[in-house]
Amino acid sequence: MTDMQDTVRGGQQDRDALSPDNTANGHRATMGLLVNDRPGVLVRIAQVFSRRGYNIESLVVSPTHVANTSRMTITSSGPYDVLHQIILQLNKLVDVIHARDHSMDEAVTRELALFKVLCNVNQRTEVLQLAEVFRGKAVDISNDTITIEATGTTEKIDALEKMLNKFDLREMVRTGKVVMARGRELT
Repeated sequence: MTDMQDTVRGGQQDRDALSPDNTANGHRATMGLLVNDRPGVLVRIAQVFSRRGYNIESLVVSPTHVANTSRMTITSSGPYDVLHQIILQLNKLVDVIHARDHSMDEAVTRELALFKVLCNVNQRTEVLQLAEVFRGKAVDISNDTITIEATGTTEKIDALEKMLNKFDLREMVRTGKVVMARGRELT
């Protein structure tokens, strides 16, 4: 284990001990993993969740600025103690450099969503104004649809979806959360 892994894991254990939600079933964990970019890594990570009977609600995988590594952001819900054990097991996997729960951190989290709304010309202005309130923008307009792009917290995206449902929301695609620790702290 490297010094960086010791530091990251030690800090996480201290923060985990302070969690106010360690027995409730409603804890939602947003986990950040730095992994080696090798075939089969995703399968082994998914098996950790599967063995315990937990679902991955959101999964984002992307390359990092470090060669041959990838960043994974996984969102899952369940009892805090079980999710904590999952993180400990993830940290034991060979290709996982480090795994952290960012749920209690002051981390930057964002999600991207595209919404396709069926609307007539009279409704178009209202849909565009609504998108603007949520800092969204139109990325495609046809004779009878508008596609809105929005980024923000999960709560903000959920709220925009709820508002657009008042129209004829035909399609929605969401990326899932991405997370980055603030300041010098490692994600």
